Amino acid sequence: MSRVACVDVGSTFTKAALVDTDSGELCATAEHPTTAGTDVLVGLDAAVAALGGAEQVLVCSSAGGGLRLAVVGYERLVTAEAGHRVGLTAGARVVHVSAGPLDAAGVRDLRAARPDVVLLVGGTDGGDADVLRHNARRLAGTRLRRPVVVAGNADARDDALAMLAAGGVPATATDNVLPRIGELQPGPARAAIREVFLHHVIGGKGLSRGTRFASLVRAATPDAVLSGVELLAEQGGDVLVVDVGGATTDVYSVLTPDGEHRAVAGTAWHGRTVEGDLGVRWCAPGVLAAARAERLAGAEPGLAQAAAHRAVEPGFLPADEAEYEMDARLAMLAATVALRRHARGERDLSAVRLVVTSGGVLRHATPERLAGLLDAVLADVAGGWALPRAPRR
Repeated sequence: MSRVACVDVGSTFTKAALVDTDSGELCATAEHPTTAGTDVLVGLDAAVAALGGAEQVLVCSSAGGGLRLAVVGYERLVTAEAGHRVGLTAGARVVHVSAGPLDAAGVRDLRAARPDVVLLVGGTDGGDADVLRHNARRLAGTRLRRPVVVAGNADARDDALAMLAAGGVPATATDNVLPRIGELQPGPARAAIREVFLHHVIGGKGLSRGTRFASLVRAATPDAVLSGVELLAEQGGDVLVVDVGGATTDVYSVLTPDGEHRAVAGTAWHGRTVEGDLGVRWCAPGVLAAARAERLAGAEPGLAQAAAHRAVEPGFLPADEAEYEMDARLAMLAATVALRRHARGERDLSAVRLVVTSGGVLRHATPERLAGLLDAVLADVAGGWALPRAPRR
């Protein structure tokens, strides 16, 4: 028997699962509060020990804010938007997007966003190369000194790398994210961002002393989740995953292209969206604000107070039925708004065959409460998106 501990080091909790890789059996699960205030290895080791030990430990992490990515592009509706979509599929939190030649104000805004990595894009292959070269020169002259992934016009790639290297900026080159208008190719940039995250970002988060934690981490958590969703899709067709967290609600979908939809920035058929205002702890008041803007919620007794309390005490755990019901209501609103934003005008989810839910508030819900929540989310006929016709869940 080969027993592997798969561990997710989150901002609040570290979750571990023991898997028999010979049989595929899930042998045990455990969790421990993430010990980011001291050393995340304390909580990680405690969670693994609770499983009873393992021959191998594989880790993904979103602790310390996860991966903060800035996109520097050419046109906001074309290459900059393409870079934004690629960043989301790579497991990043996109904290800044700029378009056009960087000026002094643009550099200040970029620095203020505090990215871990900069994705430099611009121009289709054979198209405009001047903006990419200009922006590479600007980045080389800043004091930001964050690693840069160059994924723009192939004609300017070597020039951009040379400028960044001359300025002492760590840089990696990969294929253009948008080689032609409407043809989005996120894979190479996604892989490059993953490598930069592992080699430059994890160790710089100050999450652990020494190098052991960095050696264990294989990916940013959202990147690992999307890879898992892709594997599910290979087995059974289009898949939708809704992950309701304390700080964000993430939606993942892997779809089969229909051959008709073609945006100028391309469509990420393997996609992820992150809603930073939709979380059932830190951002619980944002859930209510967004739900009211979507006309999903009104002045429900006690809900605003419950949301405010969860934002102030993100480690809060329900102690009675009424508090569990508040959690379920917030989760339902967060999931509904997040799905509307993910799919409306962009993705047709009608052929989705499997819907998976994730997140602590859903994982700990009773089967009856979870079923009611999913019934409400998947019956959102007023949401402006194509509902799955007959999914398993």
